[in-house]
Amino acid sequence: MPTTAEKRAAFRRLHESGCFVIPNPWDIGTVKYLQNMGFKALATTSAGFAWSRGHADGAVERDEMLAHIAELSAAADVPMNADFEGGYAHEPAGVAESVRLCVATGVSGLSIEDFTGDREKPLYDFDTAVARVKAARQAIDKAGGDVLLTGRSEGFIRNRPDMEETIRRLKAYAAAGADCLYSPGISTREQISTVVKAVAPKPVNLLVGSPIELTVADITALGVRRISVGGALARAAWGGTMRTIKQIVEAGSFKGFADAAPGAEIVKGLK
Repeated sequence: MPTTAEKRAAFRRLHESGCFVIPNPWDIGTVKYLQNMGFKALATTSAGFAWSRGHADGAVERDEMLAHIAELSAAADVPMNADFEGGYAHEPAGVAESVRLCVATGVSGLSIEDFTGDREKPLYDFDTAVARVKAARQAIDKAGGDVLLTGRSEGFIRNRPDMEETIRRLKAYAAAGADCLYSPGISTREQISTVVKAVAPKPVNLLVGSPIELTVADITALGVRRISVGGALARAAWGGTMRTIKQIVEAGSFKGFADAAPGAEIVKGLK
């Protein structure tokens, strides 16, 4: 098992060139399966974990999320990035305290988003949003500085799809100390290319949470450094479960089990 320092160093190296897929497990089993499939890094999914605990995304308390991040980080032989939502605080000082606690979990990277939690006013004002990223950066630096910080601008998935404002925020987050930039919701070649060019040479994370025509090779050619899938793997698992259950309830049929993975194959993938 690599040390925390070794995993953090490896995570930084992954962001230096090329493009890698960083899928999102939600428990120890999915961690082990994904790393055994050859992925070089993994990331938590706030949504996938929340659903596994019977909550809506965003409804998990900080302490429970920190325990989850620590558990997955300890189980992984590869770097683990934390979907740390908005830092579980509004004010920069609170974000800094949460980030300090997250760094202590042994995680290799974490993200801070600018979603307020209020769908009527979804984004923090510009100055506050930048101050929150700066506070996260300072907390990481104070703890040793080796955890990779991703700055997220949420406009495209919070009904505020303004490319000019998104780029303004991402550039400001980079200046405030973000190592990687992320605007979940952009999906077209033009949008992706625009963001990549605007924040260069900082690496960009792209969310692919639904079927798209672009392949990993296509996305790599656009200059993206990291591809995550968010809660999509968890939704796919839930989709299979829900379809099978509906067949049982509505038709009394067990045909949905035809696509179930054999237990021996599952165990093989966990070793």
